[in-house]
Amino acid sequence: MNEPLYWDPMLHLGEIFASQPKDGLWQDRAATFQGKWQERNWRNAPGTFYGAMTDNCWVGRLHAPRHVLYGDDIDYEQEFLYRQPRSIEELRAVVVAVQEDPWAGWACDGDKRWTSSLVREWWNERERLREWIATKHRRWRNSDREDEREAATGLLDYLAYLDGNLKDHLQAYCYFLDNRVSPQPGDHLPPL
Repeated sequence: MNEPLYWDPMLHLGEIFASQPKDGLWQDRAATFQGKWQERNWRNAPGTFYGAMTDNCWVGRLHAPRHVLYGDDIDYEQEFLYRQPRSIEELRAVVVAVQEDPWAGWACDGDKRWTSSLVREWWNERERLREWIATKHRRWRNSDREDEREAATGLLDYLAYLDGNLKDHLQAYCYFLDNRVSPQPGDHLPPL
C-alpha cells in the first residue's frame, strides 16, 4: 500500500484521546496542547504539531524517538518535533510524548498558523538548521551522558530527513494548506 502524500493527523486526534484510559493520568486535549505559536521553537518541522516553551525533562524521545528532539538557543534544551506523524501509530506515540510535558508547551494548531509562504521561508533557512544539527551532534555524540549520545542519533535522523523526504512532505503539506484537502497522485505540488 502506498503512503499518502499528506496524512492529516487532525482527522485522528479525537480518536487517540477517546481511546485512552480514563485513569486520571491521561489529560484531555485542551490541557495537553497549550503551546503558543509565538513561542514555538524554530527547529520544529512545519506541520500540525509543534513544541513551544516545553519543559526540558528529556522524556519525549522515550515515547516518540523518530519525532522528538531537544534544543534551544539558550541551552535550555526544550523539546520540539522534527517529524510530523504520518500514521495512527506515530500519532499515538507523539501524543504520549506530549502528555509527558508538565508545562503543556505543545500545540496542535499549526494548520491554522502555517501558510505556504511561511513553510517556504522555513525551508529556505534550512542551512541554519543543518549547522545547528552539526554543532549539537559534535557536542553530544561523544558525551559522557547516555541521554545526550542517544539524542545525537536523533540529530542524525533529522539531518537524513532534512536531506531526504522532508522536502516532499513539505510540498504535500503546502498543497494541503492551500486547498484544505490532501493531494492525490498526479496533483501538481507547489514548489518550495
